[in-house]
Amino acid sequence: MSTRSRRAVPGMADRATSPPMRPSSYAKKIGLVLQGGGALGSYQAGVYQTLAESEYLPDWVAGISIGAINAAIIAGNAPEKRLERLRSFWDGITAHTKPLPSAFVSALAVLQKSRAIAALMFGQPGFFTPRALRDWLSPANLVSYYDTSVLKATLERLVDFDRINNAEDVRLSVGAVNVRTGQFSYFDSANTNIRPEHVMASSALPPGFPPVEIDGEHYWDGGLFSNTPLEYVLDFSPRRSRLTFQVDLFQAQGEIPTNLEEVSERDKDIRYSSRTNICSNAFRDRHNVRHAINELYKLLPPELASTEQAKRLYEYGCVTEMDIVRLTYRPAAPQGASKTYDFSRLSMEERWRQGTADALAALYASPWLAPSPKELGVRVFDVLGDEPQEEHMLAVSCREHGGSRRSTPARSQPFAPRGQDRQRPSRATAC
Repeated sequence: MSTRSRRAVPGMADRATSPPMRPSSYAKKIGLVLQGGGALGSYQAGVYQTLAESEYLPDWVAGISIGAINAAIIAGNAPEKRLERLRSFWDGITAHTKPLPSAFVSALAVLQKSRAIAALMFGQPGFFTPRALRDWLSPANLVSYYDTSVLKATLERLVDFDRINNAEDVRLSVGAVNVRTGQFSYFDSANTNIRPEHVMASSALPPGFPPVEIDGEHYWDGGLFSNTPLEYVLDFSPRRSRLTFQVDLFQAQGEIPTNLEEVSERDKDIRYSSRTNICSNAFRDRHNVRHAINELYKLLPPELASTEQAKRLYEYGCVTEMDIVRLTYRPAAPQGASKTYDFSRLSMEERWRQGTADALAALYASPWLAPSPKELGVRVFDVLGDEPQEEHMLAVSCREHGGSRRSTPARSQPFAPRGQDRQRPSRATAC
């Protein structure tokens, strides 16, 4: 796999680093969906930093695994404290662990993996620690390589769970898998009293981390089932028209691997990005059908519209409009399969900066402000995708309605906004 150069966004160097204004007439709710990915999660923190400095503050944050931890820190703090607490978390878990022997470090330096190896051997401060020797002497009760009790203390220090459960400005949802039933569960502050255990359960990836018990059931990392909570946020009823920033940590497109290390990295990228693609495409198709149902119902003559069959069909209709903005971490060079546990401070800082820059580019493009075809219920924008850039064009490729692409010109002024959500007849409450 050859080294990829980081693409520059034309014109960005000349712009201010502050995000553009949000039109006062733009009334869609804002969602933030955070995928799992271990040490790659500092990219999400960088994305949130840009959103926090903009007028696109999310009112709903949902996450899986490391995304659940980032989401809990965001939802569990007042707006002015969120970045400070995110920084505290990432600075803490990327602090130096016990040093490796110098000869060992020198041998590993060629592979640039000393920090990842250190994480495996010694854990990460405030996150996870290796099992004690006594645990290995009783293997019958050993269900994980690491102990995550320190994570609970970290969450209790950085997250105000009373705020999560009582605040009305930000909703939190985290996903986990029931170990006994194999069923996926969402813990949602709208209907569940969220505790540290719920966040820990979402990030309990086996066999590294142990399952977390909640009300008599045991849960593992939600990434075992679905590595993105996108579908849950968009499909939740009653639906509201929403702009959702979907922050992924694994890229679907990549180069052909040339050795086993690159095979491992590419395998991980494909496996963890595939669910995001499936969810995005399935929801787009389903929601566009809802729009078609609504349009069809309005064309029915009164004698057909009053039938039970038509009424049942009408309940599946919807007029909400969903825009999905995909921000994907795309490293400038191959990082190997160990990238998800490379907790080096240097890597963390680079990913954070990249998330901040990518989100800023998305806000300057603001493709969601462009008029939408009336028949579309969902538009998916792949920000800073792999489309070739043209001169004077901002690097944003928009996949819309059947997968077509286009590049969106950079504009000094936002696109003309659409107006308020269209209202459907009062009797329909399905969405």
